[in-house]
Amino acid sequence: MQHETAPSALASGGGLSGIEDAVNHVVQPVTDLVHKVIFYEVDIAGAGIPLIVLWLLVGGVVFTAYLGAIQFRGFKTAFEIVKRSGRGADADAPGEVTQFQALMAACAGTVGLGNIAGVAVAVTVGGPGATFWMIVCGLLGMALKFAECTLGVKYRVVHEDGSVSGGPMHYLRRGLADRGYAGLGRVMAAVFAPIIIVFGLAGGNMFQVNQTLAQLRSVTGGEDGVLGSPGAGLGIGLAIAAVIGLILLGGAKRLGAVVGKLVPVMAIVYVAGCLVVLAANAGAMPGAVRLIVTEAFSMEAGAGGLIGIMVVGFTRAAFSNEAGLGSAPIVQAAAKTRHPASGGLVSMLGPFIDTVIVCTMTALAIIVANPPMYAEARNSGKAEGVALTSAAFETVMPWFPYLLTVAVILFALSTTVTWSYYGQKCWEGMFGRSRRSGLTFKAITIGCVVLGSILTLGAVLDLADGLLFILALINILALYLMAPVVKKELKDYLRHRKQADARESASAAEQLDTDEELGRV
Repeated sequence: MQHETAPSALASGGGLSGIEDAVNHVVQPVTDLVHKVIFYEVDIAGAGIPLIVLWLLVGGVVFTAYLGAIQFRGFKTAFEIVKRSGRGADADAPGEVTQFQALMAACAGTVGLGNIAGVAVAVTVGGPGATFWMIVCGLLGMALKFAECTLGVKYRVVHEDGSVSGGPMHYLRRGLADRGYAGLGRVMAAVFAPIIIVFGLAGGNMFQVNQTLAQLRSVTGGEDGVLGSPGAGLGIGLAIAAVIGLILLGGAKRLGAVVGKLVPVMAIVYVAGCLVVLAANAGAMPGAVRLIVTEAFSMEAGAGGLIGIMVVGFTRAAFSNEAGLGSAPIVQAAAKTRHPASGGLVSMLGPFIDTVIVCTMTALAIIVANPPMYAEARNSGKAEGVALTSAAFETVMPWFPYLLTVAVILFALSTTVTWSYYGQKCWEGMFGRSRRSGLTFKAITIGCVVLGSILTLGAVLDLADGLLFILALINILALYLMAPVVKKELKDYLRHRKQADARESASAAEQLDTDEELGRV
């Protein structure tokens, strides 16, 4: 998830500021109420853990056990499916994009500022040990992602023109009806769709553009620099809106083509920066790994001792990879496949990439570089975000803020595109798939992108962030009710794979015998 506390690109000018203050004043009471409910903290051993994080964590544990640790035993198979899709496997199967493109689109919605700023917050508040629990939570989240995306593919709708609609809006209605909970499914689906639309427009679009502008301004002289004026911000917003509009007009196929190239590039750019920092501090790596493991189980390190460290790590991971929220199944449903569980297996690589790899790389870079800001933050207890990550990179590369700017722009663009697609599918579910309805949504989306370049509307963004976690309450409850369906799909697919592998082995052996026979002749 992308919405992290970060410097704002506040609009200047009396008129705009007045509009922003008025909107925030109206929305703030609702935001406060939602956050009190959604992020209510349960006291465990003296440390407060948000109830929603506990809900996500328990879900990950339950589905890991119920599905026989599928994230471990199915890991190799998931990679094989992705490789096969890249070679044209299932090209004639129902769907709009390859398995690889669907995976990249889902990653585009999660990999971003949470991996840069959120991880920095975790290692300052919770210490190095929080990294360990981030990894644990990421691994557990893989099981949740498998379950929800398997259902996303199973209950998707393939339209006459070949386009696909899928996600919780469909499996909540149809899947729960199959299980005898039709009424409950309709109610849950009715709540799910508008929340995705609201978050997509606010947290997925406005916030991303706002933070892109903030980073651009930070490397070009701040508010007094060349991009400091509202006019410059508006120009950037219009340019981004034009790009988003072109991609949206192309549907899932264009989305898959764009993110299939964009996400690997942005990941390589950022991870390459991390690797440079780690290589420059190679001697500190063994000590950093020991520190992460030992402090993960320390009763004194970090905020709140052992439980406090766990809470920080679990919270940052849960906020980052979106496992259990129901967003990824929307795009995974568009993957070309005849087997729902194959989509689930591929999708579970998302939390692994997002949390286990990218978040861990960020944490290691901060710990081994150990910039002065890190020690100061640990001593003062002040949470530091993207500035700390930037400071860690600057110890090796003084020009890193410019590279970080490129990464932030790529992260923001891919996230905006993906969440616009999520919102569009929910919009179609509510208002139909007519051309007029589709153009209306695209116009609203583009308007919010432009709005994000001139206004922050912090209370609106915070409200959207809180609302998004309501989806976890709905989605995971539905996953529990449909768990037998998920398990059956997994068994069916593994049986299919075993039979296919046996046929391939027999064919290969037959070909070898033929070659040997020809050789003797």
